[in-house]
Amino acid sequence: MAITDWPLAERPREKLLEQGATALSDAELLAIFLRTGIAGIDAVSLARQLLQQFGGLKPLLSASQSEFCQARGLGEAKYVQLQAVLELSRRFLQQQLQRETVFSEPELVRKYLSHLLSHEQREIFMVLYLDNQHRMICAEPLFQGTIDASPVYPRIVVQRALKHNAAAVILAHNHPSGVAEPSRADRAITERLTQAMALVDIRVLDHFVVGDAEVVSFAERGWL
Repeated sequence: MAITDWPLAERPREKLLEQGATALSDAELLAIFLRTGIAGIDAVSLARQLLQQFGGLKPLLSASQSEFCQARGLGEAKYVQLQAVLELSRRFLQQQLQRETVFSEPELVRKYLSHLLSHEQREIFMVLYLDNQHRMICAEPLFQGTIDASPVYPRIVVQRALKHNAAAVILAHNHPSGVAEPSRADRAITERLTQAMALVDIRVLDHFVVGDAEVVSFAERGWL
């Protein structure tokens, strides 16, 4: 049965308009993005198959171009559309942070970092540079790999913060395992960076660790 033959309340587009996007499942949202299915398979069923094939939404969204395009029902055009949608979302959140102070919109910071980092399959360490009103100047990824294997150099972080004329910074990195609980290495490098920044009168306001479903704040843990 085609989706157009489904009851109105069960059609993804109509359901979104009536109840909002948060009411839809991953498969229903993906079906709206796909727009159409393939021969013998409607868009929702195709979306479910793709989520099962990739192992969920995160690996699908972070798949390489070749992996994505090889999947049945996808292709280069869909890959380009998806990357454009993801980048638009990042820029929208970034522009909001540049207008608001980070303390007036703490949940927005979490959403922004989660959107940037939660789908990454490698560990990315980044810094958000803030002005003296704690509005974001820019966000910059500085190191890749893992904190244990690929050291984070305080000297470089200090240099970049001074170049951006930052009054404060927020540190952030992701755990590709999906578990956001900070490690001993995370705490150690945070302490080193806080000490290094204090020498040039730049405050470290927080360090966020991004997992699949959680973003942990060092400040909320009382570690800063």
